[in-house]
Amino acid sequence: MTTPFSPTPSNRTIDFAGRLANSDMFDALFHDGMALVEETAAYLDGDGRVESKSLPRAPSLAYATESMRLTTRLMQMASWLLLQRAVNEGEMSPEQAGNEKNKVRLDTLSSTRDGTGWDQLPERLRSLIDRSVRLQERVLHLDRMIHESDRDDMQMPAGGNPVAAQLSALSAAFGSGNLS
Repeated sequence: MTTPFSPTPSNRTIDFAGRLANSDMFDALFHDGMALVEETAAYLDGDGRVESKSLPRAPSLAYATESMRLTTRLMQMASWLLLQRAVNEGEMSPEQAGNEKNKVRLDTLSSTRDGTGWDQLPERLRSLIDRSVRLQERVLHLDRMIHESDRDDMQMPAGGNPVAAQLSALSAAFGSGNLS
């Protein structure tokens, strides 16, 4: 029986990113993402539509642009979250998800908070945009952790130092200096 303190074979590393992607933290991220998609859709189809009709020309153009960016950003994140959930639940292999992930653009369409009309946008739209950007940062962080871990696993030579590889992955993920 293996205990948390049992030594592991020298060719096995702990897959921190994989465990994180299958954790309660991922479940919370998934829930937050899908809830934000639903909330945004309801706003844009309801109150947002009414609010946008009363805006002057420049803020009206900013509203159209930012609502399109917001919708696109959320759809890209929802696609990523659904792919990751499919992998977690065994419905898709990591390789299949990797092929599909190439179609997902997580790092595009950021909002310009200092553009013409931004300050005149409805507060609720600005709040949804800010929340979507924070969610995008969380998703990007987890995506980097998962894919850097995959690259590290492929690059570690046979008989390499698994502890050094894990420290390197943690250092890259958390942006801290040298952990060794």
